[in-house]
Amino acid sequence: MSAQLPLALPVGPDQRFDLFVGHDWAVATLRAAAEGRDEAALFVAGAAGSGKSHLLLAACRAAHEAGGRARYLPLPALGGPLEPLLAGLEADTLVAVDGLETVAGSAAACEALFHLHNRLRDAGRTLLYGSRLPAGDAGWALPDLRSRFGQCLQVPLDALDEAGRREALRRRAARRGLELDEAVLDWLFRRVERDLRSLTALLDRLDRAALAAQRRLTVPFVRQVLEQG
Repeated sequence: MSAQLPLALPVGPDQRFDLFVGHDWAVATLRAAAEGRDEAALFVAGAAGSGKSHLLLAACRAAHEAGGRARYLPLPALGGPLEPLLAGLEADTLVAVDGLETVAGSAAACEALFHLHNRLRDAGRTLLYGSRLPAGDAGWALPDLRSRFGQCLQVPLDALDEAGRREALRRRAARRGLELDEAVLDWLFRRVERDLRSLTALLDRLDRAALAAQRRLTVPFVRQVLEQG
């Protein structure tokens, strides 16, 4: 995935609002913002695995599908000074800045984000933030930026429990035309990493194997695929 997604969005097929499990209010709020129907500055905060990136990418997709121009900036993947990368973003309908916690201690990065926030708000653009740190955390190097974050609509997320991860995996399997019954889910959750990213990567692998073998997903077939890998 490229750092900047201006028009054609190369986001994964699972980054959609309808595949997000739980937090119905958060989904509805970000969808409305992406479509230009509601709040235009949102701060999405939660621990690793809570779905922040999923929601931000889904919002980019929704904005693009609504005829807008969306930009996704994953800060952990960007190198060098931040300020040049944030120039000219006022031309975009929606800008999603993810992984804010990685630059919280950098005064230069925080100042660049502060000016970005002001420019986009003055231009009437939609601005979404994703962070493991809450908006009011004392770790932000620039108090003025913390103040701007505090003015955003706060969207807190909790990590999915096992039932939620099972439902998320079922939805992603269904989108691929696969059926995951309880026996297969029980077997997987006892034997593999349970974070949703790892489970989705495994689902991609099982999808390819099932298509090649023209088989449905059963415990013996899943066991065979994993043993071969």
